[in-house]
Amino acid sequence: MRIQLSDHFTYKRLIHFVLPSIFMIICISVYGIIDGFFVSNYVGKNPFAAINLIMPLLMGMGTIGFMVGTGGSAIVSKTMGEGKKELANKYFSMLVWFALLLGIVLSVIVFLFIRPIAIAFGAKGELLENCVLYARILLCSMPAFILQFVFQSFFITAEKPSLSLKIQIVAGVTNAVLDYLFIAVFSWGLVGAAMATAVGQVIGGVIPVIYFTRKNNSLLHLTRTSFDGSILLKTLVNGSSEMVTNLSTSIVSILYNLQLMKLAGADGVAAYGVIMYVDIIFAAVFLGYAIGSAPVIGFHYGAGNRSELKNLFQKSLFLMSGAGIVMTILAELAAVPLVMIFASYDANLFALTVHGFRIYVLSFLVMGVNVWGSAFFTALGNGAVSALISFFRTLVFKILVIYSLPLLFGIDGIWFGVGTAELLALGVTVLFLVRKREYYHYV
Repeated sequence: MRIQLSDHFTYKRLIHFVLPSIFMIICISVYGIIDGFFVSNYVGKNPFAAINLIMPLLMGMGTIGFMVGTGGSAIVSKTMGEGKKELANKYFSMLVWFALLLGIVLSVIVFLFIRPIAIAFGAKGELLENCVLYARILLCSMPAFILQFVFQSFFITAEKPSLSLKIQIVAGVTNAVLDYLFIAVFSWGLVGAAMATAVGQVIGGVIPVIYFTRKNNSLLHLTRTSFDGSILLKTLVNGSSEMVTNLSTSIVSILYNLQLMKLAGADGVAAYGVIMYVDIIFAAVFLGYAIGSAPVIGFHYGAGNRSELKNLFQKSLFLMSGAGIVMTILAELAAVPLVMIFASYDANLFALTVHGFRIYVLSFLVMGVNVWGSAFFTALGNGAVSALISFFRTLVFKILVIYSLPLLFGIDGIWFGVGTAELLALGVTVLFLVRKREYYHYV
């Protein structure tokens, strides 16, 4: 089924269009999950804790790609909706090369200072050495990882979400196969896990560059371009909400780990790592839908098609609300078998993780509406509102509950924290959706 941004979207057409984005997010997220599975079961609990301790930093750097991809795709899709296809390709090309250059510079800087950074995260002894080793290998592939996030948005804008999914599947399968060979067969331990992930990231980031550089039948091409500071600034501001979301998630994960080290030691960090692995898969439904639907919203907003904008708003709100209920029920039912994949070798860790997981997943009830609400305003070009929703949801409210709820409920306060923060953020999301409805005419 060929679906274009200019189409009228029924539920079936909308779901069909965003599904590749959902699976794409899952594929990208699989890198750390596969590493965690093999390291946890074949290498040991300490290296597993090291991955979980340093991963927030690496994912935080990847937020550059989210920022450029989501902020830039909103501008590019709006420009195409205005009928300026050549200009849209120039914007697209400039943003891709900017993301690559920035990724290289930051990777070099972090590579040089990774040891003091890991120490600041609370790592010491063997845990510190494992953090430094794992991070330095992945920093070599970080520019490609950043491009993965950039292209996942632009593939949708180019009306090629299925092609993007295929590339990410290839990258994910490569990562999984190499993890098995390097860890289970060759016994390379943590080095093998990092190398397998790095190869997968390079595949996922480089193939799109080759595709868009060569002649293709998509809406976008990498062409000769020039620097446009105003468009770059608008992209960064517009995409700042997605960067805030992902960067805040990394910061909060670091704070969670510090709190858990105090309350439960390495087992607490490992339990949180397992919960986050499973959380990524379920949350991919919300994030994938938000990313997949954003270019469509941006296109119709740029084209001045108010009726379709209303249609997309209503259907999206219904789908995200329903998905939240379904995801919560599924997560509760699957808690034991999912946790068993990562923590069956240690009874205490298993019990701690299952208990925390059952509380944590209650956050899925409202998470979808918040994630989509922020992306919705990004697609409309209102990066300020989008950033405010993300800022309160992923940073302010979560930091508040991380340090307050454990005082009342102990370690359970950590697990209740995310759901409480999401509930508070829902109020902010609804407030902006109501206040901006007449300005953007989506109701």
